[in-house]
Amino acid sequence: MCGIIGLFGIKDETQRGKTLKMASKIRHRGPDESGIYSDNYSILIHERLSIVDVHHGAQPLYDTTKQRILIANGEIYDHQKLKTLLTKPHQWQTKSDCEILLYLYDEFGPQFLEKIDGIFAFAIYDPRTKEYFIARDHMGIVPLYIGWDDQGTTHIASEMKALKYCTSIKEFPPGHYFLGSTQEFIQWYKPKWAVEHPTIPVSLKQLRDELEISVRKQLMSDVPYGVLISGGLDSSLIASIAAKVRPGLHSFSIGLEGSPDVKFARIVAKHIGSKHHEFTFTAQQGIDALHDVIYHLETYDVTTIRASTPMYLMARKIKSLGIKMILSGEGADEIFGGYLYFHMAPSTKEFHDETVRKLMKLSKYDCLRANKSMAAWGIEIRVPFLGKDFLDYAMSFDPQDKMCGGDKPEKYVLRKAFEGYIPESVLWRQKEQFSDGVGYGWIDSLKEYAEKMVTDQMMVDVKQRFPIQSPDTKEAYLYRSIFEDKYPTEDEILTVEVGPSIACSSPTAYRWSKLFEGMADPSGRAVKVHEQPVESV
Repeated sequence: MCGIIGLFGIKDETQRGKTLKMASKIRHRGPDESGIYSDNYSILIHERLSIVDVHHGAQPLYDTTKQRILIANGEIYDHQKLKTLLTKPHQWQTKSDCEILLYLYDEFGPQFLEKIDGIFAFAIYDPRTKEYFIARDHMGIVPLYIGWDDQGTTHIASEMKALKYCTSIKEFPPGHYFLGSTQEFIQWYKPKWAVEHPTIPVSLKQLRDELEISVRKQLMSDVPYGVLISGGLDSSLIASIAAKVRPGLHSFSIGLEGSPDVKFARIVAKHIGSKHHEFTFTAQQGIDALHDVIYHLETYDVTTIRASTPMYLMARKIKSLGIKMILSGEGADEIFGGYLYFHMAPSTKEFHDETVRKLMKLSKYDCLRANKSMAAWGIEIRVPFLGKDFLDYAMSFDPQDKMCGGDKPEKYVLRKAFEGYIPESVLWRQKEQFSDGVGYGWIDSLKEYAEKMVTDQMMVDVKQRFPIQSPDTKEAYLYRSIFEDKYPTEDEILTVEVGPSIACSSPTAYRWSKLFEGMADPSGRAVKVHEQPVESV
């Protein structure tokens, strides 16, 4: 995962120095190499984390025929297949997976985005016409922000912290592109499943085949890589498939001493034969890291920070072992209705609509957490469940096949499709949110710390202190205080979407069941159907 900075419509020569300062704010994302292009209208900077074509894939990349320039953050998994779509001769400069973007744009225009299976945020600039084209992947797996300064110069950056000279800032919307000539955001990703109610029955074989294809695509790498194993269903399935492609690959888990996730991850690692690395952390280590975590994550969402902190601590350990790319299991809960409140869905339509809603918010939550926690230490993370081709199939069959309740656990159809891939004790293990599974003492310690740091009077005066999106718990107040110390403007505050702090952080749960009334904790274990885990394995 790399970092990109782009300025378009610059008005004075001092902008170059400012842009270099902006780039220094995201260099953690691309510690291997820096590249820059500038003219009297635009400045493009790329901070590179080299994963594919390590020796020749430096950016900015140039279309030597059309003179266009590209900076890109991400991976184009089907770039070799996409080459077969080209009809014109092109002077290839590298074996990079990203160079294809220049030539697809040249031949197909903005519509080429619909042909890609990958994760990306990129800009293409034409110095002859001064036109620029900015785009972000279908789900916002790769972060991107856009802003404007008081002179009207357009800025883009992989992380909000780099937009320090902007007077207006917003998240670049997932599945959209932006043309400089029109100054408009255009939605390019419009899946049918987002507006239609699927009715086709599931094929367990196709579901299994599509996920295996997605994992194999995303193992594209010229550097050492590994897998995360939380000990839950989703990451364990990804690890199991990856281990078939590369036996003996590295796997990683983290938790408090004696945490349920670490125990179950150990079982999975032994089953798939990975070179497993267990990391433990203390609650105090996590609390000590909160300021850094919130700085890197650029959020004050309670659930995200709870889960990001152990992931952030683990990323540093992974980096120290020389691993530069990781596969993880994000997205499965949103696709298959894996959160425990889905047990209370009143109909298949409500169930499906909620999965769609959750997916469309991932750029602010799980995708943000996974990407920025790892990128803070120069590691790229990939999420096969959100591969565009797999996602389009997994969201296209009848949600009745995903419904849970009674003797059917959440994500039943996914479990059935992969029977035999991982041990039964993990295959049928109940959902645990990452922040719970690393050890229940983690969340309890955060609450205790917040209780010490935030007084009752502070909560009485909360709307005076935070009139915008006022926090409703002491823990939320604590995170908001840290966030605003680093990101104080209203625009920065509003890049974070918050709702009532209920179980699993879903306002839909209120409509589905009165059991959630009065709950003020987004932990999955607050849901009535949650079962306490086995103490020992």
